[in-house]
Amino acid sequence: MSELALKAEKLDAADELAGVRSQFVLGGDVVYLDGNSLGALPVSVPGRVEDVVRRQWGELRIRSWDESGWWTAPERIGDRIAPLVGAAAGQIVVGDSTSVNVFKAVVAAVRMAGSGRDEIVVDATTFPTDGYIAESAARMTGCTVRPVTPAEVPGVLGDRTAAVLLNHVDYRTGRLHDLPALTAAVHAAGAVAVWDLCHSAGALPVGLDEHGVDLAVGCTYKYLNGGPGSPAYLYVREELQDRFDSPLPGWNSHAEPFGMRPAYEPAPGALRGRVGTPDILSMLALEAALDVWDGDGVSVGAVRAKSLALTDFFLECVASYVPSGRVESVTPVAHAERGSQVALRCADAGDVMKRLIERGVVGDFRHPDVLRFGFTPLYVGFGDVERAARVLGDLVR
Repeated sequence: MSELALKAEKLDAADELAGVRSQFVLGGDVVYLDGNSLGALPVSVPGRVEDVVRRQWGELRIRSWDESGWWTAPERIGDRIAPLVGAAAGQIVVGDSTSVNVFKAVVAAVRMAGSGRDEIVVDATTFPTDGYIAESAARMTGCTVRPVTPAEVPGVLGDRTAAVLLNHVDYRTGRLHDLPALTAAVHAAGAVAVWDLCHSAGALPVGLDEHGVDLAVGCTYKYLNGGPGSPAYLYVREELQDRFDSPLPGWNSHAEPFGMRPAYEPAPGALRGRVGTPDILSMLALEAALDVWDGDGVSVGAVRAKSLALTDFFLECVASYVPSGRVESVTPVAHAERGSQVALRCADAGDVMKRLIERGVVGDFRHPDVLRFGFTPLYVGFGDVERAARVLGDLVR
């Protein structure tokens, strides 16, 4: 057994989160390092979904809107997500896709900013959809879009800036951006900050309330393990809720949803972020998935500590097992700048990832030359990390 394999055994033996792994359905001999795309299935979800389908829908039917709590699910589940992103209750509503929530947030941010501000600053390195939506929101609100890197944001802010849309963690490189400093810079310019938390929520501390973030959105199928296509969420800071003017007003966000009045009157609080009928099946699967956070010692702080240890160890193993110069890490070494993934530049990355998956190590490939490995501390162990790097070394040697 190699020194690194022995080290992995010792690290796994000391891992305070090791017991949580049993709460997930994992392939017997597969190392799953793609939880930053789709989280693994929590064991509690199938039974809960069966109850929703067979009893709540099959037997109670429409009574379940009240008796099974379907109607209040968006805000109830939002309150369960809130502590994972550093928010007090009453500020998060669950529903719709990330894309739809980005659109709501950006348009609402421009409307909050007021007259005379006609520029939306957007992360030029963002996931493409955020850029597409920013462009659409700009056309709708009479704004222009200014794409810049997050590092360039403070230098371009001014009297024209209405809203700034940023990613907390870069989806390709795993770079963690400075949310507190960038939010403060946006506020100093009199603009509204909108953060995309898809690659940070459930993996590291966010501190939405602490850092005065205005609006935030995120998905739930990555580190929150809600399942494919599980609904996203929208955070609206309490002080701004009475000014949140959604571009998608719907009957579910009406102050009197069953009044069926022709004139729209928004509901109080974060509820005005709702639109139409909640997607109950996937929403309640997400609620069951969040149960894994209820155990003793399962905190965002503990998850972050293990995440950094896992990614540090992976980089150490790659340096040992992979021939020098064969791959290059594009993920920052500094902990303060690293999310919960490692991205390796590799000339034949597409072919290498295909062969890794054939050998039971599942990551993903990002065009044109990036091998991307996500580390979900709730179910990834140090032995998994050592094996993944060792197989990678064998394949590219």
